[in-house]
Amino acid sequence: MTVDKTDFEGVYIINNFVAEDERGTFVKTFNVQDFINNKLNFEIRESYYSISQKDVIRGMHFQLPPSDHEKLVYVPRGSILDVVVDLRKKSSTYKKFISIELSAENRKSIFIPKGFAHGFKALENNTITVYNVGTEYDTLSDSGISYNSLGFDWDVHDPILSKRDLEFLKLNEFNSPF
Repeated sequence: MTVDKTDFEGVYIINNFVAEDERGTFVKTFNVQDFINNKLNFEIRESYYSISQKDVIRGMHFQLPPSDHEKLVYVPRGSILDVVVDLRKKSSTYKKFISIELSAENRKSIFIPKGFAHGFKALENNTITVYNVGTEYDTLSDSGISYNSLGFDWDVHDPILSKRDLEFLKLNEFNSPF
């Protein structure tokens, strides 16, 4: 497992350990010592996954303090265009975004620190996205911003979104507590 820095403080791309032989493939998506060695303080408190059809957009989600959390996201089946936006007011990348393709083929993960909104677009039908998070889900802290208010080109004409995701505030209307 190797960890690559991005231009966004605290956001890392993880190149997971992969072993392949005649039986198939083995992928290690988390190792506490690798995270410690890379100065990533992360304790998994919950893990869940979604299954999405092509052109589904999920996001842009986060939890408000004090239940804000880090996320480790990877895709064991299919592919997504993963997007994170910095909501930390004192950051040099405040309100800017970064995107990366995560897929079963490239076997990469993204580590997202507290203070970022996260979302993605499924690039294939039946894509599985796994989220490991550093806090437990808190309904009262659950929040998000509108996916189409970032200035990001999602490259989709008729995205499939939940009613909840369509009701989020625009980025420029959101008063960030981060």
